[in-house]
Amino acid sequence: MYEVFERLAYYGISSNLVLYLTKELHQGTVLSANNVTNWVGTVWMTPVIGAYIADAHLGRYRTFMIASVIYLLGMSLLTMAVSLPSLKPPKCGLGTPDVACDHKASGVQLGVFFLALYILAVGTGGTKPNISTIGADQFDEHEPRERRHKLSFFNWWMFSIFFGTLFANTVLVYIQDKIGWTVGYALPTAGLAVSIAIFTAGTPFYRHKPTSESSFAKMAGVIVAAVRKCTIAAPVDPRDLHELDPEHYAKKKTTQLPYTPNFSMLSKAAVRTGGSTSRWSLSTVTQVEETKQMLKMLPVLAITFVPSAMLAQINTLFVKQGTTLERHVGSQDGFEIPPASLQGFVTISMLVSVVLYDRLFVPFMRRLTKNPRGISLLQRMGVGLVFHIVIMAIASVTEHHRLDVARANGIFESKGTTIPLSIFVLLPQFVLMGVADAFLEVAKIEFFYDQAPEGMKSLGTSYSMTSLGIGNFLSSALLSTVSHLTRRHGSGGWIQNNLNASRLDLYYAFFTMLNCANLVLFFAVCRMYVYNVEVTHGVDGDGEKKGELVVIQPSAVVGALDM
Repeated sequence: MYEVFERLAYYGISSNLVLYLTKELHQGTVLSANNVTNWVGTVWMTPVIGAYIADAHLGRYRTFMIASVIYLLGMSLLTMAVSLPSLKPPKCGLGTPDVACDHKASGVQLGVFFLALYILAVGTGGTKPNISTIGADQFDEHEPRERRHKLSFFNWWMFSIFFGTLFANTVLVYIQDKIGWTVGYALPTAGLAVSIAIFTAGTPFYRHKPTSESSFAKMAGVIVAAVRKCTIAAPVDPRDLHELDPEHYAKKKTTQLPYTPNFSMLSKAAVRTGGSTSRWSLSTVTQVEETKQMLKMLPVLAITFVPSAMLAQINTLFVKQGTTLERHVGSQDGFEIPPASLQGFVTISMLVSVVLYDRLFVPFMRRLTKNPRGISLLQRMGVGLVFHIVIMAIASVTEHHRLDVARANGIFESKGTTIPLSIFVLLPQFVLMGVADAFLEVAKIEFFYDQAPEGMKSLGTSYSMTSLGIGNFLSSALLSTVSHLTRRHGSGGWIQNNLNASRLDLYYAFFTMLNCANLVLFFAVCRMYVYNVEVTHGVDGDGEKKGELVVIQPSAVVGALDM
């Protein structure tokens, strides 16, 4: 329930934010797009801090509760910022920014608005990495039936929360465009307050995982100890490495991890030297293996930055394109589609794709591959990356067609001039983005949760959010750099306030090539990646526990080109 309303609030802001900045605060295309992506990037980066606080200090539940209150305060201030006339500059010009407009927002007006936005970013830092983890924690890993249900948890988690996204991208953006920003922001604020109250009421029924030592401190201790012993030879028998008794882990209800030969340099942190036994001198095998598991996911994290930058185009340049197109349904007096509402098709196609994937594709592939997930998580991510190449290629061709129609009709201005071309020409790139999300985004959050050690699940989940954060910052950097470089010889450049004088088709073609290069790197990462070995109870054909312990691999092929 909470995540549905949080997505309603977040996407109710981000989907239309570029239009609020251009129409209400009178900012230009590059500045407004970068302000959106910088804020969205911060929203997705703060979960790293929230994960650290949850794992090491407050626990997931308390971190979430405190952060949700901060989130609500930010929404309340933002609603006030878009409502009070004194906090907005006077209107001037229609559509996109009026080049002759001299009613710029004051420092105070901008300060209050962006303060509210970044208070929201602080709130999301504590809610996003913990709410999904709290949900996954409700499944008992030692109960076969619950473990089997957990395999579909993230599919249905994404399915349910995207109803909030769909409402935000359709009904809410229409309310903001046609009724007003005050109502458009007040509704998700009220919904968020109700969802926090409902979540709080369920507190007695939740399974609460205890806090553990700081994930960052454990990893830092292992790395420092390994560097200090880099010249020491490791023992031939890994059983000679430092480890605590199994009873220690049993009392703490944590899992003892077995030694693995990869990242052998880090294993030196567990070599006994007879000297100091402090955190910075000696680590256990389990601590070393936890660090290995978190570090080996970093290359996978890196290859998700480019597709995350592609996602940033949905609520920036894609929406700006929509403002130039014919948006009426039927006659000119008929219903007018808000440009941001096409993002609803991303959500719809993702919802449909997730259901088809879980109910049809997974059972079919499970019979072929014997993998409980049908295909491995990296294979699922790889399919999503291929879709991103297709999406940006289609976006480039579509934008080239839009420019041709504009020139054929003698339309050289974006402001207040509509190109005689339906906004639905943009539909394929929005629909395919939803299909790509069903593969890449769902697999990404499940991969980083699944492959993180037990005591670092929040940090692992924050990896998927860090991907989106860095992707948005990358989008800002690319937009600014390309805009600057293409203006160097006196031309207006590829990205201008006037989209009809811009060359977004070339910009999208550049993104297509960038995605192709990223896919090649992804194959190299997949070839090197080795899935974690899991120790769990054996399960018979009916899903009942046999009683003995067995070692399983979560993928059909380990270490080869098993995406």
